[in-house]
Amino acid sequence: MSDRIVVLAGGLSPERDISIRSGRRVAEALRDTGLDVDVLDFDATLLAALTTDRPAAVIPLLHGAHGEDGAISDVLESLHLPYVGSRSGGARLAYDKTTAKTLLGRAGVSIPAGVCLPHATFRDLGAAAVLDAVCARLPLPLVVKPAHGGSALGVSIVDTPAELPAAMVAAFAYGDSVLIEECIRGVEIAVSVLDIGPDHGSIALPAVEIRPDSGVYDYTARYTAGVTEFITPADLDDDTSQAAAEVALTAHRELGLRDWSRADLMVTSDGSGSRVWFLETNVAPGTTETSLLPQAIAAAGLSLGTVVRQLVEAAVARAN
Repeated sequence: MSDRIVVLAGGLSPERDISIRSGRRVAEALRDTGLDVDVLDFDATLLAALTTDRPAAVIPLLHGAHGEDGAISDVLESLHLPYVGSRSGGARLAYDKTTAKTLLGRAGVSIPAGVCLPHATFRDLGAAAVLDAVCARLPLPLVVKPAHGGSALGVSIVDTPAELPAAMVAAFAYGDSVLIEECIRGVEIAVSVLDIGPDHGSIALPAVEIRPDSGVYDYTARYTAGVTEFITPADLDDDTSQAAAEVALTAHRELGLRDWSRADLMVTSDGSGSRVWFLETNVAPGTTETSLLPQAIAAAGLSLGTVVRQLVEAAVARAN
């Protein structure tokens, strides 16, 4: 393949810096395989650049809104450009954490109990009364997070009712709707899925276990080298590893995802055995130096450049 590949990175979401780091790493990995790669930002010059010098394929690595909400997929399809990643319908389902959890729960996957409330509900009904009702329904501790977006921005763990108002303010800073759910405490893992199996079938990569020094896998723990220990493959027994892989594959299938995704999961154990909980899924997995997908790819004995090149070739083949 000799035609130019375009990686999209940047944009104006709060995850811009992470997107730039992801895009730079993927571009370098693809260049190592011999491909000609440009990195373009998501701005007013993008469409002209894509139409004036049409690339062979596009790899959107835009995190957060526009990159993961299905919008960029619709734009690229309107331009008849092959691209790596999920189509708009699947991306929208995954981007809305409440919708994704509902669909996975219907598929038999364990999900935390929770409620999703827009800002208008608190304004119209009174914040104190709404939070009292939520606390009466859901057991503490709670996780409070924006209903959309990633990188743990705006996420808080609430151990007492007094902490809830501040957590809501932090979450609303990143969106108009907030998800409040029971906090599942256990072994935190991520399982990535790639469509590189036979006939482009889906395979689950080895699980990555996440052990942040602070005990919370927040933005700092995700993107600061040395403050989180990653165990790949995760320290799980074979049955639990297989169960986690099945949950990730189920999410990829039920949400209609394509090419790659990453499911964030929690594993709990009691006297009856282990249980895998679905937290959320990501349709544009990060590829920074501390991101989970590259670690899983390496644990599977693969290279990032080779994997992404396979996905690019599949995208080009779909368009022919």
